[in-house]
Amino acid sequence: MIGNGLSYVGVVVRDVSAVADILERDFELPRTDCDVGDSDRRAPVFPVGETALALFELGDPFVGGAEKPGLHHMAVSVSGLVSAGFDAYAAGLRVLTSEPQPGLGGTRRVLLDPAATCGTITYLSDPLQLPVAANPDGEVERIDHLGVASADNTEVERVFVRKLGWPVESRQTDVEVSTKTESFTSDKYGVVYRNHQPEFIGGLRCSFITIGDLELEFLQNADPESLGIIDYGRAGSTRQDQGAISRYIQNRGAGLHHTGFKVRDINRLLSRLANSGLTLIDHAGRPGGRRSHIGFIHPASLGGWLVHLVERVELE
Repeated sequence: MIGNGLSYVGVVVRDVSAVADILERDFELPRTDCDVGDSDRRAPVFPVGETALALFELGDPFVGGAEKPGLHHMAVSVSGLVSAGFDAYAAGLRVLTSEPQPGLGGTRRVLLDPAATCGTITYLSDPLQLPVAANPDGEVERIDHLGVASADNTEVERVFVRKLGWPVESRQTDVEVSTKTESFTSDKYGVVYRNHQPEFIGGLRCSFITIGDLELEFLQNADPESLGIIDYGRAGSTRQDQGAISRYIQNRGAGLHHTGFKVRDINRLLSRLANSGLTLIDHAGRPGGRRSHIGFIHPASLGGWLVHLVERVELE
């Protein structure tokens, strides 16, 4: 297996200062600032469980001058950067940087070819040593998963499971259907009901692959003939989730899409965020995958970064 969890996750937002304040104030995440590459810039970094989140401005060279906000890259923590690079190359994953480059907080990193990792921008990195630790008693326990828009989950598993050696935690299919019932009511013969076959509304195929203390949730459109529908201003649904993934791939291609935080009490935290003025997609937890309740925060409240909360009990 290549890697010992994620060192950090890189996120691009429109206003780093404002988003960092929200993470400190409303999510109760401890903050430290780290050097960025070999520049004199510093980025706010937040340990969340065994992983960290790092925020970057649009156009920052460290994120390749990214012009769109959102979840940008993940840095896989490896104990030996050069040997891990050779292992990745031997597994058929092209390494784009011939020599390790300056990374975050004094680390070094090498970039794997995104074409070989199903569009997921992935670095191999030295472990990131932070002077502050995650808050074990806060509302946010850790990162539950990173959502990844996928064009082909079969290829995803070939790369991340067979080549990188990361295990599949579970697979699931999310489907939203509509059912119709006719009734025939007679004053003499009573009521007769006729149930129609369920009609497919929207759906996703999901593969959860474990890396460290979180999963990568690869989301593939279950119906290639449909892009799904997004009902702006309404609470989320499986059909909307399908639409969001389909349109993301249509506009940006496959790759990292959203961040899921594992929380202790989803409704309590959603209420706190609403009271702080954040715009929510879901004002109460709704049923989600892996026996969870989930709720999305509108990306406009977090500088263009899509985040959702996950409350669930893990199976032993």
